[in-house]
Amino acid sequence: MKRINLLHDKLITTKINYLKTLKLKKMANVQVKKESTSNGGGMVSGLIIVACICVGIMIWKFIMGDASNFEGGNVEKGHPLNTLGQVYHGGAIVPVLLGMLLMVLVFSIERYFVISKAAGKTKLDTFMTKIQSSIKAGEIDEAIVSCDKQQGSVANAIKSALVKYQAVKKEGFNSEEAAETIHKEIEEATSLEMPMLQKNMTIISSLVSLGTLIGLLGTVSGMIKAFGALASAGTPDQAALASGISEALINTATGIGTSAVAIISYNFFTSKIDDLTYSIDEAAVSIVNSYRRFRGSLKQ
Repeated sequence: MKRINLLHDKLITTKINYLKTLKLKKMANVQVKKESTSNGGGMVSGLIIVACICVGIMIWKFIMGDASNFEGGNVEKGHPLNTLGQVYHGGAIVPVLLGMLLMVLVFSIERYFVISKAAGKTKLDTFMTKIQSSIKAGEIDEAIVSCDKQQGSVANAIKSALVKYQAVKKEGFNSEEAAETIHKEIEEATSLEMPMLQKNMTIISSLVSLGTLIGLLGTVSGMIKAFGALASAGTPDQAALASGISEALINTATGIGTSAVAIISYNFFTSKIDDLTYSIDEAAVSIVNSYRRFRGSLKQ
């Protein structure tokens, strides 16, 4: 009897150590993936930022500052003939704002493709309906096959929970232990996928404030020039006064426009990410409830 108890204790200890080893490996994988994503992604994002600023400068210098946009071909003193010429006279802050607007557009396009890929090949609502039906019917293998076909971050996280469901079902855990184990599994799977979904969202959110602040800096610069013209001895230089006010208003408009686009983009993609995480949580609850029904049927 003592030998049986000793063997039983050894088996339990071995099982606990094995589970701890698996958990440590998963945590290590999460950390490695986060670090590699942070290092590689940060370098690429930095290059994109520099490239956008350079493109903004080139647009301002060579397109907006083209001689054909000004009366008599005089870029400095000629009256602007169109909007491009007017924006060019907004001063040196304008190319920075143009670069920031390009950043918003580039990172928004990048986020759109990444988040669309994370949702999977088919429409997310259709996939979730199919998964929910399979789980409620107890057809876990079919649900796993659906995840393999769907692919993407949501499907990967749900598949991890389904595989864990089968594992706890074989081990015979009670409902509360199974619920905790499945939730931990899906949290770890989600932590692997979330860094990729949230990548570059900080840059977009920063551009919301920076667009307004840089635009305000250009506004102040223009107003300084305008008041400088008013303070000149004798009759105020009307051309310098108008130029300063124009520069201030152009920078204000460009900064507000950049911030507005960044706000729309950030809120849109935040909503998309919330939908993905909600779908994962919804599937986790369904899996746990399915296991509780299974345990309940055994007790009857």
